[in-house]
Amino acid sequence: MSKNGMNEINIVSLVTSDSITVYFDKPENLPEDYQYQIFLNGKIADESDKTHFLLEGLDSSAEYDVQVKVTGCGSVLAESAVEHVHTDAAKRRLDVTKAPYQAAGDGNTMDTQAIQQAIDDCAAGDVVYLPAGIYKTGALRLHSNMELYLEEGATLQGTDLPEDYLPRIWSRFEGTEMSCYSSLLNMGELDHKSGPNCENILIRGRGTIASGGKTLAKRIIKLERARLKDELEALGDKINECEKPETIPGRVRPRLINISNCKNVRISGLTLRDGASWNVHMIYSDGIVTDHCRFHSEDVWNGDGWDPDSSVNCAIFGCIFYTGDDSVAIKSGKNPEGNEIDRPTLNIRVFDCKCAFGHGITIGSEMSGGVEDIKIWDCDMGDSLCGIEIKGTKKRGGYVRNVQVRDCRAARVLFHSVSYNDDGIGAKAAPLFEDCTFENVWITGRCLDHDGAFYDMDCMELIGFDEPGHALKNILLKDITLGIEGETRRQTIILNACEGITIQNVRCL
Repeated sequence: MSKNGMNEINIVSLVTSDSITVYFDKPENLPEDYQYQIFLNGKIADESDKTHFLLEGLDSSAEYDVQVKVTGCGSVLAESAVEHVHTDAAKRRLDVTKAPYQAAGDGNTMDTQAIQQAIDDCAAGDVVYLPAGIYKTGALRLHSNMELYLEEGATLQGTDLPEDYLPRIWSRFEGTEMSCYSSLLNMGELDHKSGPNCENILIRGRGTIASGGKTLAKRIIKLERARLKDELEALGDKINECEKPETIPGRVRPRLINISNCKNVRISGLTLRDGASWNVHMIYSDGIVTDHCRFHSEDVWNGDGWDPDSSVNCAIFGCIFYTGDDSVAIKSGKNPEGNEIDRPTLNIRVFDCKCAFGHGITIGSEMSGGVEDIKIWDCDMGDSLCGIEIKGTKKRGGYVRNVQVRDCRAARVLFHSVSYNDDGIGAKAAPLFEDCTFENVWITGRCLDHDGAFYDMDCMELIGFDEPGHALKNILLKDITLGIEGETRRQTIILNACEGITIQNVRCL
């Protein structure tokens, strides 16, 4: 414990050759006038009300002392230990437009071979560098101990042709392992029985990584539907357990960035857009951090932004989402395979993120391996379809527990069962949703739908499973604001199959 009984701040430092990014969990019991200060070599370098700092323009291969303090009420309320941080050495730049690579960057020439060769040549002390330009490419494969940097004005542009995302790779989609098209950027080899086989990758800059989006998705679904024609016809009415007819053939679509069995991967500062399905998907991975990125997939069906899947110790912050589906979707597999693999998603942090269009933050529906220790704070999910949603189906099994949401704005708060994506053999018991806290959350009860219009909705659904022992339980709602300033609409909270629901200090606008 630190001063005034507050917990000590534990900071995480991410370094490059010229910067240090620091982030930390939000302390408890802060006064209204709190402020964070970051100290560099004993002097205040910045002040903010956000739980992350970016220190730029630093020397390479240099030692720095970093410390964070929380001030308020005229005193220091909490502080971190002083951390000794060493910036990376300056790296040798592998400019993909120079010899021996000679990428054109003109938006017409296929640059796949040139860029892949630069990636293959990239050693630990190198950086693959893309200057301004449009680099047309198919699937690329990264490796351990490398950096990819996109300058402002640089776009790594994946094509909309399915053949450019071959060969297929072993991956996981909507909770089931299967052979999928390669993603635009691929790292690691999927293996649920082992740990990381790829590590220490940095993807950063001020450029854009984009793929073929809706057109690529439609072309792949058409090809896959033809390939699976007999299988799909044999399903008969069972196909109705899926979300839509495109669901099964759509599961082989590539992600924008696929991260399998990886450790210590950072994606920073970029615009990420138009994956044919999900944009950043990490599976069986550890320590994946995404910060200060913009996600765009507004017209892509199933176009999630950032999806940790049976992964641990992952964080996303300082990001904004314009997505065709969930901004963030936290997952851990689907029945029965997810129950058997039994790799939970643990220790996920989502903070200082905003949904400008999309579904918001979701846990599930694929959560059969379990989801635990999720902290969400300082996020704005008000302009979204679902706000903050925890969902499953009776078939899933598994659990969601120890979710903490603080100091956020949301369209809705939902715990419920959904009917889509319900194919597969059921688990032996229904899932459990339990032990979750929502504190200082403003719930508008107004949702932004796919058509770009706002609609009034029930502000909360707290619904468990109607099997004995599987009710939603131990949920705390504290200091909750409902509605929109200036409106007098009645707000609705739906409770069903739940127990131990505590509601303290609710205010209706």
